Amino acid sequence: MSSINLTIDNMQVQVEPGTTVLQAARQAGIKIPTLCYLEEINEIGACRICLVEVQGARTLQASCVTPVSEGMVVRTNTTQVRQVRKMNLELIMSNHPQECLTCPRSTNCELQQLASELGITEIKFAGEMSSYEPDYSSASLVRDPRKCILCRRCTSVCENVQKVNAIGPQERGFNTIVAPAFLEPLGEVSCVNCGQCALVCPTAAIHEKDQTAEVWKVLADPKKHVVVQTAPAVRVSIGEMFGLQPGSVETGRLVAALRKLGFDRVFDTDFTADLTIMEEGNELLQRIKEGGKLPLVTSCSPGWIKYIEHFYPEMLPHLSTCKSPQQMFGALAKSYYVEQAGIDAADIFVVSIMPCTAKKFEAGRHEMADSGHQDVDVVLTTRELGKMLREAGIEFSALAEEEYDAPLGMSTGAGVIFGSTGGVMEAALRTAYELVTGETLPALDFHAVRGLEGVKEASVNLNGTTLNAVVAHGLGNAMDVLERVKAGHQYHFIEIMCCPGGCIGGGGQPIPTNREVREKRMAGIYNADQGMVIRKSHENPAVQALYKDFLGEPLGHKSHQLLHTHYMPRNRH
Repeated sequence: MSSINLTIDNMQVQVEPGTTVLQAARQAGIKIPTLCYLEEINEIGACRICLVEVQGARTLQASCVTPVSEGMVVRTNTTQVRQVRKMNLELIMSNHPQECLTCPRSTNCELQQLASELGITEIKFAGEMSSYEPDYSSASLVRDPRKCILCRRCTSVCENVQKVNAIGPQERGFNTIVAPAFLEPLGEVSCVNCGQCALVCPTAAIHEKDQTAEVWKVLADPKKHVVVQTAPAVRVSIGEMFGLQPGSVETGRLVAALRKLGFDRVFDTDFTADLTIMEEGNELLQRIKEGGKLPLVTSCSPGWIKYIEHFYPEMLPHLSTCKSPQQMFGALAKSYYVEQAGIDAADIFVVSIMPCTAKKFEAGRHEMADSGHQDVDVVLTTRELGKMLREAGIEFSALAEEEYDAPLGMSTGAGVIFGSTGGVMEAALRTAYELVTGETLPALDFHAVRGLEGVKEASVNLNGTTLNAVVAHGLGNAMDVLERVKAGHQYHFIEIMCCPGGCIGGGGQPIPTNREVREKRMAGIYNADQGMVIRKSHENPAVQALYKDFLGEPLGHKSHQLLHTHYMPRNRH
C-alpha cells in the first residue's frame, strides 16, 4: 500500500499507513509531549497531554491514538493546544502530593519534567484529594496511590507484557485506584516482584523498597565484616546514574566506588554465575543421560521462579534445582569465604547490588539459608546504589578503575553475559559442548540466542546428540514457551528471564529503560565479554580451586547442600 502524505506544522511528512499522528510527528523530528503513552504497550489517550489540532476535526485530538490520513493537516503548537495541555496537566497535578523535594523520583519524574516544560508555576485548581495509604506489604515494591496519575502504564505492562495481571484499576470515578483486585495488599497476591511497573511509572506511585539506610547502618558498625557482590548487568547501567551513556562498561569504577563507600570486600556475582554453569550444566547432562525430567528450565531469575510457582506449579519439576548466582554467592560467603578468611559467619553481612527488584524477595525466601544463616542480607537496586554514591559525594566518572577482590571476584566472559537474555544459555553451551565432546569449541559466540526477539530457538550438536534449546524473556513470552512444552514440543534446555531484555532491563535499573537503552546495555554486556581474558566458566581457576578445596565436585553432597534448593506451588490470586 502506498505511503500517506500529511502536513504537520507546515512540514510535508510521508509515513506508512497505520501510523499515528504522534509517530508521524516524531519521525519528522517534531516533539509532542506525552504522559500515559508507551509505544505498543499503552496507547490509550488517557492523559490528554498529547492533544493536537487536526484541520476539520471538531475538537482537539489525542495524537497517540489518532491515525494519519491522506492530506491531513496537523498543528501541534497553537495557542489553544498549549493552553489545553497546560490545563490538563494542572488538573492532574491538583490531585498530586506536593512532595517533590522528598520524593524518590525527584529530578527524574515525568510529571515534574512536563510541568517545567509546559511552564506551570502554580496549581490553579484546589479541592478534595485522594487519601489512600501507601502499601508496604511487598518485599520488593512500595505502592503509593497518592502519587498515581491513573496513566495505566503499570497495568498495561503487567497485563500485556508480563501477563501477570497483579494490579489494575479498582473502584470508579474520583475514587479510582490502581491496585490488586479487592484492594488486597500487593504482597499477598500473585505479583512476581519484577518491578516492570516501577520502571514505567512516570511518578513514584510504584517504586522499589529503599534499603539504603540498612546498608549505611551496617557499614558504620565496626563489628561487622561487610561484603558486596555486583550483578553482571550493573556494570553497563550504573554509569547512567551519573550522566554516562547506557552500555558504558564501568566495571572498574563500580569496584572503586563500592570501596569508597566502605565495603570490606568487593566481589563479583559473575564468579557464582560461572559456578551456576558448572552446576546447572552438569545437571542438564545428568538429566539427558539418566532420563531425568526434560526440558530443564533455568532458575536464575527470581521473578520467573515466583511466576511458575503461581501460574504453572505443575511444571516445577522442570526447574533446575540450582540457586541463582546471587544466592550461591551468599551461601559461599557465609561458608567457604568465612572459612578462608577466618571470620565468624555471624559477623559477616552480605549486600547485593542487583538490577532487579525481585532479588529483594528472593533474598528473604526461607529456602535461602542452607549455610545456617540467611544467604544474602540486603539487596540494593542499581538505582539505590546510585543514590548512595550521590549521598556520599563520590564523583563516579572521576574514579580510577580498580579490581575485584579474590577469591570471589574472579570471573569469565561467560559470567558477564548472564546479564542479557540468552546469556545463561550461551554460557552453558560454551561449557556443555567442551565437557561432552572433549574438544575446543570452534566459535564461542552463539548469535542464535542473542537479541531482543521474544523467543529464540537453537540446536547444538553435542557429540552426536542434538540439544534443542529455547530462550524467552518477559513473562508473556515465557508463557508461550511453557504452552509449547505442554503441547509436546521437544526441548532439552530452556532459559527464561523475567524481564524484557533480561537483567539489563530489570526493574531496578536506571529510568528510563526502553528498547533503545536495552540494546545499548546489551551491546555493553557483549563488549565486556569480548574483553575478558577467560570466556568459559569451566576455565575459571577460582571456581576450579573452589571445587578442589571445598565443594568436591559438581552436584556433589556439599554442592547440593549449599548451592541447590527447591521451590513450591503458590496460590494464584
